[in-house]
Amino acid sequence: QRSALVLAPTIDLVQQWVTDLEQRLGQPIGQYGGGEKDLRDITVSTYDSGILIMPWHGNRFGLLVCDECHHLPAGITSSVAESCLAPFRLGLTATPERADGMEHRLDDLLGPIVHRTQITELEGSFLASYQVETIEAPLDADEQASYEENRATYLAFVRRSGIDFRSPDGWARFIAAASRDHEGRAILRAYREQRRIMRSSRAKLRAVWQLLADHAGERCLVFTDDNDTAYTIGRRFVLPVLTHHTKGAERKRMLAAFRAGEWPVLVTSKVLNEGVDVPEASVGIIVSGSGSVREHVQRLGRILRPGAGKVAVLYEILSAGTAEQYTSERRRRHVAFGEEAIL
Repeated sequence: QRSALVLAPTIDLVQQWVTDLEQRLGQPIGQYGGGEKDLRDITVSTYDSGILIMPWHGNRFGLLVCDECHHLPAGITSSVAESCLAPFRLGLTATPERADGMEHRLDDLLGPIVHRTQITELEGSFLASYQVETIEAPLDADEQASYEENRATYLAFVRRSGIDFRSPDGWARFIAAASRDHEGRAILRAYREQRRIMRSSRAKLRAVWQLLADHAGERCLVFTDDNDTAYTIGRRFVLPVLTHHTKGAERKRMLAAFRAGEWPVLVTSKVLNEGVDVPEASVGIIVSGSGSVREHVQRLGRILRPGAGKVAVLYEILSAGTAEQYTSERRRRHVAFGEEAIL
C-alpha cells in the first residue's frame, strides 16, 4: 500500500523489472528512462533518470528499491537516495564490494546488510550447478613478437616515469605523462596494441569457434572487454552483437530472439554483465575482461538461472604468456571460483 520507485543501472534491467512487475501485480507500471517518461504509483527508472526525478518527485514514493545497489555510492548517483524521502528502502546486489572501498556508504543510504548468502550455498537449488574452465591460447609467432615489442616499449616508459598502477591515480598519471612526452603518441599506440593482441588474438578466435562447435544447439553468451573485439567476433562468425550502442528497442528484440532460441549465440561487451535474466543461457565464454572480481562473478551469474538438469559452464580464454594471466588471478579471488573473497 505504498507508492514505490525501483532503480536499476541499465535500460535492459528497467524493462525486465517493468515486465515482471506488470505480470505479478496485474497493473501498468511506470517507466522513466530510455526515452520513456511515465511516472505512476509504481515506477521503474535508471539511476541516471532517478537523479533527474528526485528534485521534483523526491517526496512521491514511500518505498525505494535499488537493484545492483553497489552503484549507489558512486559520485552524484548517491543523491538519488539522499534526495528521496522514502522511509522504506531495499538494496539488492550479489556483489556489494567496490574497488574504491565506498560500499560502507550503503549503510547510510539504505541501511545495514540484513541478509547475505554466498553463491556456493545457492548452487544446485536456486542457481544451476556450474563448472568453470580456463583455456590457455598461445599467441601465434608473429603476434607474440609484436606483443613483446609493444609491451616492452610501454613498460619502459611506465618505469621511467615512476608510475604505479596500483594507486588510484595511476592511469591518470600515465595519460598525463604520455601527453607531455615527445614520444607520447607512440607510447599510447604501443599500450593499445599489446592490449588488442591479448584480447583478440587469432588463437582466441579459433578457441571461440571450437567452443561454439562443441556446444552447438546450446544457448551461449560470449563476453568481451571492449566493443571492437565483440564486433570482430560478430563479423568473423556472423553472430549478433549487443553493446552500449544498441538501442533499447533493438536490445529487447535481440534478447527475445536469444531467449526463444532463434539466435543461440549472443556476443556482448559489458552491457549484459548485470542482472539481465536469460535463464536459457547455459554456456558463457569470456574472451576478455577486466581484473574486477565483481565483473567476473556477474558474468558467471548470467548463466546460472536454474533449469531441469542444467549444468552451466563458464569458459575463460586467456592469451598464454601475457599479462592476462595476472588479470585472471585477480578476478578469480572469490568463493565462486574456489577462492576466499577479498573484502
